[in-house]
Amino acid sequence: MIIRLAQEEDIPRIMQLVKKVVPVMRASGNYQWGDDYPNPEVFNADISINQLWLCEIDEQIAGISAITTDQDPEYADAGWDITETAIVTHRLAVDPDYQGMGVAKALMQQAEKVAAQSEIKILRVDTNSENMATRKLFPKIGYEFCGEISLAKRPGLKFYCYQKLL
Repeated sequence: MIIRLAQEEDIPRIMQLVKKVVPVMRASGNYQWGDDYPNPEVFNADISINQLWLCEIDEQIAGISAITTDQDPEYADAGWDITETAIVTHRLAVDPDYQGMGVAKALMQQAEKVAAQSEIKILRVDTNSENMATRKLFPKIGYEFCGEISLAKRPGLKFYCYQKLL
């Protein structure tokens, strides 16, 4: 398993992963992603500022994650002070063929490494309330549930917020 920064030439393979993940998400009632999001432009923007990471297994992209300091304004509804700098994980996805192999955990550990290198003590993440895999994973790796929010960019959906302090 290799964790590395994504490059522009990875975008077609990343989009293949997204196309595999979205039907699995929808089948479980999770409508966080769709035909409009995430798209190549979003990933290209992530790559241009070195915040899109991927996990490769046998030269195949097994998972992706944007590791950023971008906090949605709605995070304040979880009781968070969004003026505090935090490492925030967005767009975490694992290819269905690689689920259960520790890919998401490895990408979340990469967020901790980025935080440590940046001397940032707060890690945050949100997930769709219907995403049972991440709702189970985050507490297991030390994240504390902090509340439920809604996001203007995804109306009608509920998101659970988690935080870990280093």
